[in-house]
Amino acid sequence: MLNNLRETLAPTLEKIGKGFASTGLSPNFWTCIGLVFAFISAIVYGLGIEFGLIIGGVLLLVSGFFDMVDGQVARVTGKTSKKGSYFDSMFDKIAEVSIFLGILIGGYAEPYLVLLAITLSLLVSYARAKSDVLNIKLQGVGIGERAERLLVIAIIGIIGYMDIAVLIVVIIAGITLIQRMIVTAKNIKE
Repeated sequence: MLNNLRETLAPTLEKIGKGFASTGLSPNFWTCIGLVFAFISAIVYGLGIEFGLIIGGVLLLVSGFFDMVDGQVARVTGKTSKKGSYFDSMFDKIAEVSIFLGILIGGYAEPYLVLLAITLSLLVSYARAKSDVLNIKLQGVGIGERAERLLVIAIIGIIGYMDIAVLIVVIIAGITLIQRMIVTAKNIKE
């Protein structure tokens, strides 16, 4: 859903991309920075420290910001590449799984719900990857893409309801998986 806002936000995103591109640092550098913030967020969640939900949530939002920056830098510098896209996608999944593991270790939600959230989140990504192979584009399809899932975790977690955030992720990831399977099935040409 948030991917559908990109056209509306394009001028602002381009300015951000130009600003970060002016540093001369590569898009892959910004991808790594996003992953580092995600790891730190996961560690904070896993430690279960006082104000851990707030600190972890803010770090997760920073990670998401840098996840957006890397793509914008690649676009404005003309340095988009298959390798960069591959690493960005892989690092996104590594970051997402680490966040859920931190939540699990920190004891912020029922273990079965965290496992279900991880599983459904990875299946949503797998559905898109499999559809890409079939030349069916699913970007923007579904109510719970990665950005939405992590925003739910960060924001609802910050206000102290991580168990509810994980449950919401399970629901929106499940719905998104079904939506993507339906769209893909309708567009497969035998």
